[in-house]
Amino acid sequence: MLQRVSRGLPSLRRCGLRSASTVPTNQAQPGEEEAEVSATVKRIRSELAADKQKLKWRTPIGDRPEDWNSKLKLFSNAEQTSDFIVMMQKPIDLSPRSIRQWWENREERIERHMQQFVPERHKILGAELAAAHFILYRGGAVKFINDTHWRRASKDGEFNLPNKFDPRYKVEALRCDNMELYYEGLENLRCLDSLKFLSFHNVESFDDWCLDRISGGGFPNLEVLDLSGTQITTNGLACLYRFPKLKLLILNDPKETLELELATVMLEESMPALKIVGADAIHS
Repeated sequence: MLQRVSRGLPSLRRCGLRSASTVPTNQAQPGEEEAEVSATVKRIRSELAADKQKLKWRTPIGDRPEDWNSKLKLFSNAEQTSDFIVMMQKPIDLSPRSIRQWWENREERIERHMQQFVPERHKILGAELAAAHFILYRGGAVKFINDTHWRRASKDGEFNLPNKFDPRYKVEALRCDNMELYYEGLENLRCLDSLKFLSFHNVESFDDWCLDRISGGGFPNLEVLDLSGTQITTNGLACLYRFPKLKLLILNDPKETLELELATVMLEESMPALKIVGADAIHS
C-alpha cells in the first residue's frame, strides 16, 4: 500500500504544479503599476496645463468687443480691491479738486510700483552700484570711496556708471535730498558696508516706517544721518540703536516738543559718541 502511494506522489506533484500555474490572479506586476501611475500623472499634468493656458488668454469681462462699457471706465480700478468698493459706495464727485486728487493718487501708485526692489538688478550690479543707479536715476547724488566729487545725473537723466558689477565702486555717501522716495524704494538701499553719510533732507514721504527699514538695511559704518524736513517722530528714533557708529543726527528742531527733547537726551546718553543738532545749524 505504501509503495502504491509513494509511486503516485510524483504524478500528484506534477498535477498540483500545473493547476497552480493555471490559477488566474488579480495582482498587477510592479512595472505595470508604475506605468499606470505615470500615465495618470501625465494626463493630469496635461489637463492642468491646458486649463492654465485657457485662463491665461481669457479676456476679462468688460474688455471684450461685445460687452457694454460705461464712459466712466477710465476712473475704475482694474485690481478690484477694497479701495474700489469704498469708492463705489461714495457718490460720484467730478469736481476739479476730486479729479486732481484721483490723478495724484494714481501717479503715486505708479511711482511706488516703479521703485520696488528688483532682484535681477542687484544680481547684475551688486548692492553698491544698484543703490547708486537707483538714486542717480531719481535725481539724487552719490559719492564713492577715493572719489573727489559727487556724482549726479545730467539734465537728460544720464550718468556714467558701469552696467555690471565692479568691486572698485564702494558707496561712501548718498544724498536723497528733495527726492520723491517711498517706503517700497528704500529696499534698494541695502548692504552698503562703506556708507558713512546718508541724507533724506526734505523727503516729505519719509516717516517712522521708512526709518525702520533703513535702520535694518545693513549700514554698520554710518556716521552722519540727516532727517530734517521729514515726518520722523519720537517713535522712529528708537530704531537708531542699529547704527553703532552714528556720530551726527540732524533733525528739524530737537527741542520742538518736550517729548522730542527728552527722547534726544536719552538717545545721546545711550550713544555717547552721538550728537544731535537742529537743521538750522547745518543747512543755514
